[in-house]
Amino acid sequence: MKPKAIALALLFAAAPALAAAAPPPEKRTLTLEKCLELGLASSKGLHASRLTVEALRDTLSEARAARLASVRLSAGYTRLSVVPPFEVHLPLPAALGVPSSFVVSPNFYNATSLRLGIQQPLFTGFRLQATEQMTRLNADAAEQDLARDQTETAYAIRSAYWSLVKARESRRVIDENVEQVGAHLADVRNFFDQGILTRSEVLKVEVQLSGVRLAALDARNAEETAAVWLNNLISAPLDQEIEPATTVETLVSAAGPAPEEAQGLDGLLEKAGATRPELLSLDLRVKAREAGVRVAQSGWYPQVALAGNLYSINPNPRLLPSQDKFYGTWDVGITLSFDLWNWKTTAYQTGQARAQLAQAVDALGQMRDAVAVEVRQSWLTFRESKERIGLAKIGLEQAAENLRETRDRFKEGVALNTDVLDAETALLQARLSYTQAVVDSELARARLIKAAGSRE
Repeated sequence: MKPKAIALALLFAAAPALAAAAPPPEKRTLTLEKCLELGLASSKGLHASRLTVEALRDTLSEARAARLASVRLSAGYTRLSVVPPFEVHLPLPAALGVPSSFVVSPNFYNATSLRLGIQQPLFTGFRLQATEQMTRLNADAAEQDLARDQTETAYAIRSAYWSLVKARESRRVIDENVEQVGAHLADVRNFFDQGILTRSEVLKVEVQLSGVRLAALDARNAEETAAVWLNNLISAPLDQEIEPATTVETLVSAAGPAPEEAQGLDGLLEKAGATRPELLSLDLRVKAREAGVRVAQSGWYPQVALAGNLYSINPNPRLLPSQDKFYGTWDVGITLSFDLWNWKTTAYQTGQARAQLAQAVDALGQMRDAVAVEVRQSWLTFRESKERIGLAKIGLEQAAENLRETRDRFKEGVALNTDVLDAETALLQARLSYTQAVVDSELARARLIKAAGSRE
C-alpha cells in the first residue's frame, strides 16, 4: 500500500475519535438585548430583504436615467459586391479622339461608418414620470417590508429567549422538587425503619419521586429544544449551551408598569395604524398602483423626442461623386409617433392597472382590520397575563404554607404520608404556574410590542 493511502486510512480511522475528543462549545450567558443584536445582524432572511431593497433602488436609478438623454456610438463595416460603375456615354465620332464615355461616380466596395447619436425624450405621455414615481414607491414599500421582517425576526428571537427562560426556570423548579421529595423519602424510610410506617408508604414516595424525575427529564429536553431554537435564530452552533441572564427573580425584582400599559388600548391602536410596517408598505403600494394606471394611460398620448447624429462614413453617400475617404456629416431632428389604432391594447392595459389598484386598496383595508384585531387580542392577553401573576403568587404562598404545616403535622404523627405527597405536588404545580405566569407575561408583552409596530 502506498504511503499516501496509508495516511488517508489512518485519518479516516481516527476521525470518530477526534470528533469525540473535540470539546463542546463553552456555555454562553446571554441577555435578551445581546440575542437581538446577534440575531438581527446574522439573519439570512433579513439579508435577502436588504438585497431586495438594493435591487429596487437600482431599478429606481434606471427609471430616472430613462428621462435623460441617451448617447450611443455605433460602427460598421460592409463589403459590397462588384457592380458596373455609373457611366455616361456621349454620341461623339471616334475620329475626334475624345472618349465617348466616362465614369461619373466610381464604385467602392468597402464601406465603413461611425455614428454618434444622442436622443432626448421630450414628451412620453407622462409615462417616464409615472414609471419613476411607481418605482420609487415600490422601493419605499420594500424598505417597509424590510422593517416588517426585522420586527418579525425580533419577535421570533424574543419568543425563543423567553421560551428558553421558561424551560430553564421550570426545570430548576422541578429539580428542587426532586430534592424535596428525596428528603421526604429519607424521612419516610427512617419512620419505616422505626416501624412507624409500612412499606407501602415508602413505595408511595418512591413512585412520586420517579414521576418527578421523569418530569425533570422532560424539562431538560424542553430546555435543550428551546436552546436549539434560539441558537438557530442567532446563528450560533446548535449544540451551544446558553444560559439566559434573566431569571424569574430578576424579572420580579425589576417588575413595574410596562410602557404599553400607560399608552392604553386606544393609544396602541393609534400607534399601530401609524407605524406598522405592513400598513405603510401596502399604503405605498396603493400609491404605486395609482402611478401604474398613469403609466398604462400614457399609450393614449403621442411620443415626442429630439434626436441628433454625427456621422463619419467612407464613402459618404451624401458626396457626389463618391470619394474613397471618411467625410463627417450631422443631422438634428424631432420625431413624433402616435398609435392611431392598436386594437384597444392601451385600454386593456389601463383596465388591468385599475384592477390591480382596486386589489391593493382591498388588501390595505383587510390589513387594517387584521392589525386592529391583533392589537386588541394582544392587549387582552397581556392584561390577563399581568393578573395571572398576582393570582399565581397567592397560590404559591398558600401552597408553600400548606406544605410547611403538613410536614410539621406529619412529623408530629397527626398527618398522613399521602397528605405530604399531595402538598408537595400542589406546591410543585403552584411554583410552575407562578414561573410560567411571570415568563408568559414577557411573551405577551413581546406579542404586544410586535402588534403595536414598535421596533425596540
